[in-house]
Amino acid sequence: MDYSPALMTDMYEYTMLDATLRDGTANRKCVFEVYTRHLPEGRRYGVTAGTGRILDALERFHLDDEDLKFLSDRKVVSPETIKWLENYRFSGSIKGYREGEMFFPNSPVLQVEGTFGECTLLETLVLSILNYDSAVASAASRMVSAAKDRPCMDMGGRRTNEWAAVAAARAAVIGGFKGTANLLAAQMYGLKAIGTAAHCFTLVHDSERDAFASQIAALGRNTTLLVDTYNIEEAVKTAVEVAGPELGGIRIDSGDLASLAQRVRNQLDALGATNTKITVTNDLDEYALAALQTAPVDSYGVGTMLVTGSGAPTCAMVYKLTERESADGTMQPVAKKSKDKASIPGRKLAYRSYEYNLADCEHVISGSEDELAAYEPKEGWKDLLVDYVDHGQIDSRYQGHDAIMAAHEYRARALAELPITAQSLMKGEPVIPTETTVL
Repeated sequence: MDYSPALMTDMYEYTMLDATLRDGTANRKCVFEVYTRHLPEGRRYGVTAGTGRILDALERFHLDDEDLKFLSDRKVVSPETIKWLENYRFSGSIKGYREGEMFFPNSPVLQVEGTFGECTLLETLVLSILNYDSAVASAASRMVSAAKDRPCMDMGGRRTNEWAAVAAARAAVIGGFKGTANLLAAQMYGLKAIGTAAHCFTLVHDSERDAFASQIAALGRNTTLLVDTYNIEEAVKTAVEVAGPELGGIRIDSGDLASLAQRVRNQLDALGATNTKITVTNDLDEYALAALQTAPVDSYGVGTMLVTGSGAPTCAMVYKLTERESADGTMQPVAKKSKDKASIPGRKLAYRSYEYNLADCEHVISGSEDELAAYEPKEGWKDLLVDYVDHGQIDSRYQGHDAIMAAHEYRARALAELPITAQSLMKGEPVIPTETTVL
């Protein structure tokens, strides 16, 4: 489907643009900030994901003649605004947390700087990407911790919207997963693709033996056979008879997975298939994975709970104006004072401090551009912000396959720097506090 990311937005972004172009405030310099006021209930940390997708979308964030005609015909904006939009390209700057970085309440995950007109159009797209991708990456990270050293694979494509499935596959890898069943995600981002056969493949054959023989003939002895269509014990016996002890793996998709894995492991060993791996699937989440830690399982396929954020499908991130140019040309910090929704004024710096090589605090520093330029963090503090876009120029290092793999590795290191309670599945407060200083 050919579409413009510039229309993946709420109508009021364009009506605000139209009104501010009329009154002259659209050209005021502004700083917008993306942050969350709180983590999902009981979660200890979040994982940043989606920024690379924002950069991909930014490259295509403009309107063609058909898009402009739609806005005009619907009278969403005035003819003067249509004229302004004809040449729209984001010319501002964006900085924020790198993908794979941990975030906490009030962490300035992304800061967008430019004119009000060009920045306000990005709000809905930025939030839709960051909220979903970070939710999936955060859930994936918890699952990977619960799985210990056993690889997790994304199998959630059939449990969500078709485009969300592609985004989820990418975010899952950032969160620590090793591959995906989604071929479009594998193609777009160079991810490892996995998959063999479903129960219908067994059912369409005259016997389970015929199905196994067909799969092995097509995919080789190293394939993974699904053994719970009828009777697992008989299926494992048949699988080894057909493939020999060189059978690559078997998959179990139902029942008491721990006890079944134990019985199947003993059966495989008794049949001489000591190197055959066991994969389990079936509505797994981080708690189910933790319960399987002592079972002889080699890998996991995770679906529904991954693509729904394991009960937290959004990070409740918001996009708020924190600084704007006043009528006299000076930059002025601004903030909401709404009950339970107050924001912190000013542009931000973000650091993390450590004691004995473990993170102990997130430090958010707010102030004017000059004040922040002169700010000296304490020794040993880690700067959490990277530059993604500089006056319209996108840093391509944060796009594509290599960026995803770098984020995958970075998440593991960043998590290891947090107190070990971050990996607890017990509900609790964020594992480190966030301290905000207004200069």
